[in-house]
Amino acid sequence: MKLRVVLEPAEEGGYTVYVPGLPGCISEGDTKEEALKNIREAIDLYLETVEDDYILTEKSEQIEIAV
Repeated sequence: MKLRVVLEPAEEGGYTVYVPGLPGCISEGDTKEEALKNIREAIDLYLETVEDDYILTEKSEQIEIAV
């Protein structure tokens, strides 16, 4: 999966990075490389499935799709 991220220099130094397609998915780092590493981790956590996120019934069907 490919996602577009926005990397901006922070006023206090370092960089802020966020993912426009994932509201609230934001991170930072002292360097561009660190900020990009941190946003990858934030994306993984953002997309991680949590059991409480959905309730399955007897008629529910789970299907995996590639995006």
